[in-house]
Order: sequence, then structure tokens, then C-alpha cells
Amino acid sequence: MILAKRPEVDRFLARPDPAVRAVLLHGKDRSGVGERATTLGRTVVKDLNDPFNVTLLTDADLDAGDGRLEDALAAMSMMGGRRLVRVRLGAAKAGIDKALADAVKRHADGEFNPETLLVIETDALGRDSALRKTAEAAQGAAAIACYEDETGDVARMTREALAADKVGLTSDALERFVARLPRERGLMRQEIERLALYIGPGSGRTLDLDGLEAHLGVEPDASLQDAALDAFGGRAEKAQGALRRAFAEGESAVSALRQLSLHLQKLRRIAVLTANGAGPKEAAKAAGVFWKQEAEMLRQARSWRLELLEEVHESVYATDAAVRSTGSPDQLLAERLLLEVSARARRAGL
Repeated sequence: MILAKRPEVDRFLARPDPAVRAVLLHGKDRSGVGERATTLGRTVVKDLNDPFNVTLLTDADLDAGDGRLEDALAAMSMMGGRRLVRVRLGAAKAGIDKALADAVKRHADGEFNPETLLVIETDALGRDSALRKTAEAAQGAAAIACYEDETGDVARMTREALAADKVGLTSDALERFVARLPRERGLMRQEIERLALYIGPGSGRTLDLDGLEAHLGVEPDASLQDAALDAFGGRAEKAQGALRRAFAEGESAVSALRQLSLHLQKLRRIAVLTANGAGPKEAAKAAGVFWKQEAEMLRQARSWRLELLEEVHESVYATDAAVRSTGSPDQLLAERLLLEVSARARRAGL
């Protein structure tokens, strides 16, 4: 089954058809893929970290070839009820694509535990993908392509999120804000949350264009932005200094990783747009790059290939999980990642 139109996708994510046992979410917007997978997963279990009813698998687990996916799909809940199996993939691999296609077909046909929902998250898949073909054709499966949000969808998302905090923007301010947002779902939500905090949740205020411009000029985490810019530019000492300055100012390791992720997504957005024919300046603007950083960001984008950015994305994800663990040396972990990014940048020629 193919789900393409936004209303039908939203309805399915909120209340999936119980006959559907496997769902493929794929697209260039990995934040959008992850957000939809989370929404879908919560219809099955309340806690996505439940060790008894949730299994998370990655490329490495599937590469092992020891039947972990089949075991997870066949397992029964110890406490009764439904189970969730999430498969989160990085770069597409032909072997894994075929293996997952086979698993989706078998699960959709009822070979495994019918009370288990299989959710697969991956990059955009071409029409030659066996996994995509199977998910689209099988009766007990669904395929959802996660495209970048259109301007109207972004404006609607912004209005709804701000309204939930009892704040808002005038029409011209909303147009300006939406135009500068990066088109990555997770990053958009972060920027909207940041704006709501600036306006004052529950205040009932509506910010006009002048007020928005004042917000856009406020950079409370400027040291972290400098650290990310310098790290991806291969300037290890400056990046390290900016990071330590940010920590001295009270910033957290989680915030540092957020800035690294934000910078990475902007570079990835520029790379994708230019690869599809957009001009460099046009791509930088669409990625939400501040005009003063445009030249440096474009310099970096010329050296950071998409496959290198994906490798860094995996490192950021792993470090974020480690930082959030109780008792972890979070600042040291963030600093180590920053130095790793700087080293990768230098190897890339920066």
C-alpha cells in the first residue's frame, strides 16, 4: 500500500490500520522520517525505550546475519499486548535492502507475531529498491515517502506550534520566519520552540516583523555556533576554545550537539540542492544560513560530501545517546566529537 497525500498519511500515523504489520518510512528528510516513526511507534507502546516490547535494530545488526530481525519479529510480549520493532538504516545497501524486503513480505503474510509492528526508517529509496517495491505491493504493509514540507505546511506547523504556547506572529513576520527556516523537520521544530521561548510561552503576545528581527539577531548560544562553524571548517583549536567558552557560560553538552547537528543539516541541505541544480547562494538561503556566514558555509559545502556528512551524523547520534546517559562525562564526550569533526574536515581538504 502506498500512502502519499498528507491528510491520509496523518490519519494513518495517528491511527494505523491494524491489518498493516510493516511500515516503510523513507526520504531525504531524515528528521521527518524519524518524527513520523516516533508518532507511529507511540500508537503501539507508550514508552519507546521499553526493553520488553521495543526492539531497535541498525545496519550493523542486520549485517551480522544471525537472524536478529526474524527473532525480534517472532518474539511475544512478556507482559501481553503489542510489540514494536524499529529498523533504523544509514546508507542503502543492496544486501540489506533485499533481506528487509523478504522480512516485510513474510511478516505481512503473517509468518511472524501478528501483534508486532515493524517500522523501517531509511533514506529515499529509488523505484528499483526491492524493499520499496515490497512495501508498496504487500497487502499487510505500507510505504510512506517523506518529502520536504512545502511552504504552506511549514507555515501551518509554525502557527499550530506557537498557538499551543499561546503566542503568535503577524502575517508578515510569519512569512519572514518561514522563509528563513531550514527545510529539515527536526531543525524546524527546534527553531519554532526557540522562537516560542523568546516570545514567552503563555503570554498571549503576537510578535511583529520588528520584534522577529530582534529575535533573529539574538544569538544566546553564539559560542556554540562558533564552535560548530570552526569544527566543520577544520579549525580544531578555535572550535575547542569556543566550546569551552560556551560551557563556562553555562551551555550544556546537549546544546553543543544540537548546534553540531544543526550545522551538519545545513551543509547537507546545501549539498542536496546544489546537486539538483540550485545555485550556491540560493541553496544557502534555503538552508537558513545567516548571510554573514554564507561564504564560509559554501566553502565548507564544497568539501563535505554527503557520505562524509552521513558518517558524522552517525557519530553525533551515538554521542548524543552517550551524553544523555546518567553519570556520563558529557562535556568531554562533546569535546571529543568536536575534535573528531575537525579532523574529518582537515582530511576533506579544509
